[in-house]
Amino acid sequence: MPLNVIDNAIDNTIDLPININTIKGFLAEDEGQALFQAARDTAHLGASLEVGSYCGKSTVYLATAAKIKNNIVYAIDHHRGSEEHQLGEEYHDNKLFDPQAQLMDTFKAFRKTMRDAQLEDTVVPIVASSQLASRNWSTPLGMVFIDGGHSMDAAMTDYRAWAGHIAVGGILAIHDIFPDPKDGGQAPYTIWKLAKASGLFEELPTVNTLGLFKRI
Repeated sequence: MPLNVIDNAIDNTIDLPININTIKGFLAEDEGQALFQAARDTAHLGASLEVGSYCGKSTVYLATAAKIKNNIVYAIDHHRGSEEHQLGEEYHDNKLFDPQAQLMDTFKAFRKTMRDAQLEDTVVPIVASSQLASRNWSTPLGMVFIDGGHSMDAAMTDYRAWAGHIAVGGILAIHDIFPDPKDGGQAPYTIWKLAKASGLFEELPTVNTLGLFKRI
Protein backbone atom coordinates (compact mmCIF):
# COMPACT_ATOMS: atom_id res chain seq x y z
CA MET A 1 0.00 0.00 0.00
CA PRO A 2 1.44 3.38 -0.95
CA LEU A 3 2.25 5.29 2.23
CA ASN A 4 2.10 9.02 2.77
CA VAL A 5 5.46 10.34 4.02
CA ILE A 6 5.09 14.09 3.58
CA ASP A 7 1.69 14.78 2.02
CA ASN A 8 2.60 12.85 -1.14
CA ALA A 9 2.46 9.25 -2.29
CA ILE A 10 5.81 7.48 -2.52
CA ASP A 11 7.43 7.92 -5.92
CA ASN A 12 7.99 4.50 -7.47
CA THR A 13 9.77 5.84 -10.56
CA ILE A 14 13.05 7.05 -9.09
CA ASP A 15 15.81 7.35 -11.67
CA LEU A 16 18.84 6.16 -9.71
CA PRO A 17 22.33 6.71 -11.16
CA ILE A 18 23.41 3.12 -10.50
CA ASN A 19 21.88 -0.36 -10.45
CA ILE A 20 20.92 -0.45 -6.78
CA ASN A 21 20.92 -4.26 -6.75
CA THR A 22 24.68 -4.30 -7.33
CA ILE A 23 25.31 -2.63 -3.94
CA LYS A 24 25.70 -4.76 -0.83
CA GLY A 25 23.19 -3.85 1.85
CA PHE A 26 19.99 -4.69 3.66
CA LEU A 27 17.61 -1.94 2.54
CA ALA A 28 14.40 -2.96 0.77
CA GLU A 29 13.35 -1.09 -2.37
CA ASP A 30 10.23 0.45 -0.82
CA GLU A 31 12.31 1.65 2.13
CA GLY A 32 14.82 3.23 -0.24
CA GLN A 33 12.03 4.98 -2.12
CA ALA A 34 10.70 6.38 1.16
CA LEU A 35 14.16 7.66 2.07
CA PHE A 36 14.49 9.31 -1.33
CA GLN A 37 11.20 11.12 -0.94
CA ALA A 38 11.87 12.22 2.62
CA ALA A 39 15.31 13.56 1.69
CA ARG A 40 13.90 15.37 -1.33
CA ASP A 41 10.96 16.90 0.52
CA THR A 42 12.99 18.12 3.51
CA ALA A 43 15.98 19.49 1.59
CA HIS A 44 14.82 23.08 2.14
CA LEU A 45 15.26 22.55 5.90
CA GLY A 46 18.87 21.40 5.83
CA ALA A 47 21.18 18.59 4.86
CA SER A 48 20.33 14.91 5.30
CA LEU A 49 22.42 12.76 7.63
CA GLU A 50 22.63 9.00 7.91
CA VAL A 51 24.19 6.90 10.63
CA GLY A 52 25.34 3.59 9.17
CA SER A 53 26.28 3.73 5.49
CA TYR A 54 27.82 0.26 5.04
CA CYS A 55 28.50 0.03 1.28
CA GLY A 56 26.32 2.97 0.30
CA LYS A 57 22.94 1.56 -0.74
CA SER A 58 20.88 3.91 1.43
CA THR A 59 23.32 6.73 0.65
CA VAL A 60 22.51 6.47 -3.05
CA TYR A 61 18.81 7.02 -2.39
CA LEU A 62 19.45 9.94 -0.05
CA ALA A 63 22.11 11.55 -2.22
CA THR A 64 20.16 11.19 -5.46
CA ALA A 65 17.40 13.22 -3.83
CA ALA A 66 19.90 15.68 -2.38
CA LYS A 67 21.57 16.21 -5.74
CA ILE A 68 18.23 17.13 -7.32
CA LYS A 69 17.78 19.79 -4.65
CA ASN A 70 21.41 20.99 -4.60
CA ASN A 71 21.71 19.64 -1.08
CA ILE A 72 24.25 17.34 0.63
CA VAL A 73 24.28 14.16 2.69
CA TYR A 74 26.50 13.54 5.69
CA ALA A 75 27.26 9.81 5.73
CA ILE A 76 28.53 8.68 9.15
CA ASP A 77 30.08 5.24 9.56
CA HIS A 78 33.28 3.99 11.18
CA HIS A 79 33.26 1.33 8.43
CA ARG A 80 34.34 -1.42 10.81
CA GLY A 81 30.98 -3.16 10.63
CA SER A 82 28.27 -3.62 13.22
CA GLU A 83 28.15 -6.49 15.70
CA GLU A 84 26.44 -8.83 13.22
CA HIS A 85 29.13 -8.21 10.55
CA GLN A 86 32.09 -9.46 12.56
CA LEU A 87 33.95 -12.72 12.02
CA GLY A 88 31.75 -15.69 12.79
CA GLU A 89 28.54 -13.64 12.94
CA GLU A 90 25.44 -14.12 10.79
CA TYR A 91 26.00 -11.26 8.34
CA HIS A 92 29.77 -11.43 8.04
CA ASP A 93 31.02 -10.86 4.46
CA ASN A 94 34.58 -12.02 4.06
CA LYS A 95 35.01 -9.86 0.96
CA LEU A 96 34.73 -6.81 3.21
CA PHE A 97 37.27 -8.11 5.73
CA ASP A 98 40.79 -6.67 5.79
CA PRO A 99 43.06 -9.63 6.56
CA GLN A 100 46.06 -7.42 7.23
CA ALA A 101 44.29 -5.31 9.85
CA GLN A 102 42.07 -8.22 10.94
CA LEU A 103 39.13 -5.82 10.85
CA MET A 104 36.09 -5.16 8.72
CA ASP A 105 36.58 -2.30 6.27
CA THR A 106 33.60 -1.24 4.17
CA PHE A 107 34.94 2.20 3.28
CA LYS A 108 36.58 1.10 0.04
CA ALA A 109 33.29 -0.40 -1.16
CA PHE A 110 31.43 2.72 -0.04
CA ARG A 111 33.76 5.02 -1.96
CA LYS A 112 33.43 2.87 -5.07
CA THR A 113 29.65 3.12 -4.85
CA MET A 114 29.78 6.90 -4.60
CA ARG A 115 32.23 7.11 -7.47
CA ASP A 116 30.21 4.78 -9.71
CA ALA A 117 27.01 6.69 -8.90
CA GLN A 118 28.71 10.07 -9.53
CA LEU A 119 27.66 11.27 -6.09
CA GLU A 120 31.07 12.20 -4.66
CA ASP A 121 30.21 15.91 -4.90
CA THR A 122 26.99 15.38 -2.96
CA VAL A 123 28.09 13.08 -0.12
CA VAL A 124 30.33 14.05 2.80
CA PRO A 125 31.71 10.81 4.30
CA ILE A 126 32.46 11.03 8.02
CA VAL A 127 34.58 8.03 9.00
CA ALA A 128 33.98 8.01 12.72
CA SER A 129 31.66 6.67 15.35
CA SER A 130 28.28 8.34 15.67
CA GLN A 131 29.12 9.60 19.14
CA LEU A 132 32.40 11.18 18.02
CA ALA A 133 30.86 12.76 14.94
CA SER A 134 28.10 14.35 17.01
CA ARG A 135 30.46 16.16 19.37
CA ASN A 136 30.09 19.92 18.89
CA TRP A 137 27.60 19.38 16.03
CA SER A 138 25.48 22.51 15.53
CA THR A 139 24.11 22.28 11.98
CA PRO A 140 20.32 21.86 11.70
CA LEU A 141 19.32 18.84 9.64
CA GLY A 142 16.36 18.29 7.35
CA MET A 143 16.47 14.54 7.85
CA VAL A 144 18.24 11.94 10.00
CA PHE A 145 18.31 8.26 9.06
CA ILE A 146 19.45 5.89 11.81
CA ASP A 147 20.72 2.50 10.67
CA GLY A 148 23.86 2.00 12.73
CA GLY A 149 24.76 -0.65 15.27
CA HIS A 150 21.84 -2.66 16.60
CA SER A 151 23.04 -3.14 20.15
CA MET A 152 20.97 -1.22 22.68
CA ASP A 153 23.92 1.03 23.56
CA ALA A 154 24.61 1.86 19.91
CA ALA A 155 20.98 2.56 19.05
CA MET A 156 20.44 4.73 22.12
CA THR A 157 23.62 6.68 21.36
CA ASP A 158 22.50 7.33 17.79
CA TYR A 159 19.06 8.52 18.84
CA ARG A 160 20.31 10.76 21.62
CA ALA A 161 23.10 12.18 19.46
CA TRP A 162 21.03 13.18 16.45
CA ALA A 163 17.28 13.43 17.09
CA GLY A 164 17.61 16.88 18.62
CA HIS A 165 19.33 18.29 15.52
CA ILE A 166 16.36 17.72 13.22
CA ALA A 167 14.68 20.97 12.17
CA VAL A 168 10.96 21.48 12.71
CA GLY A 169 9.23 19.80 9.79
CA GLY A 170 12.18 17.47 9.25
CA ILE A 171 12.13 13.69 9.22
CA LEU A 172 13.54 11.06 11.55
CA ALA A 173 13.82 7.62 9.94
CA ILE A 174 14.79 4.48 11.87
CA HIS A 175 15.54 1.21 10.07
CA ASP A 176 14.77 -2.36 11.18
CA ILE A 177 11.65 -1.80 13.25
CA PHE A 178 10.42 -5.18 14.51
CA PRO A 179 7.68 -4.96 17.14
CA ASP A 180 7.76 -8.76 17.50
CA PRO A 181 11.11 -9.98 18.93
CA LYS A 182 10.73 -13.14 16.84
CA ASP A 183 11.26 -11.04 13.71
CA GLY A 184 14.37 -9.11 14.71
CA GLY A 185 16.36 -7.24 17.31
CA GLN A 186 14.62 -4.80 19.62
CA ALA A 187 17.10 -1.92 19.88
CA PRO A 188 15.80 0.03 16.84
CA TYR A 189 12.22 -0.57 18.00
CA THR A 190 13.15 0.73 21.44
CA ILE A 191 14.38 4.07 20.08
CA TRP A 192 11.33 4.19 17.78
CA LYS A 193 9.17 3.98 20.92
CA LEU A 194 11.28 6.70 22.56
CA ALA A 195 10.73 9.00 19.58
CA LYS A 196 7.01 8.29 19.64
CA ALA A 197 6.76 9.11 23.35
CA SER A 198 9.09 12.13 23.25
CA GLY A 199 6.58 14.77 22.23
CA LEU A 200 9.06 15.98 19.61
CA PHE A 201 7.66 14.00 16.70
CA GLU A 202 4.50 13.13 14.84
CA GLU A 203 4.42 9.44 13.89
CA LEU A 204 4.15 8.75 10.16
CA PRO A 205 3.20 5.43 8.54
CA THR A 206 5.92 2.79 8.68
CA VAL A 207 7.25 1.57 5.32
CA ASN A 208 8.17 -2.09 5.62
CA THR A 209 10.67 -1.95 8.54
CA LEU A 210 11.39 1.78 8.17
CA GLY A 211 9.88 3.84 10.98
CA LEU A 212 9.22 7.47 10.12
CA PHE A 213 8.51 10.58 12.19
CA LYS A 214 8.06 14.28 11.45
CA ARG A 215 9.60 16.82 13.84
CA ILE A 216 6.93 19.10 15.27
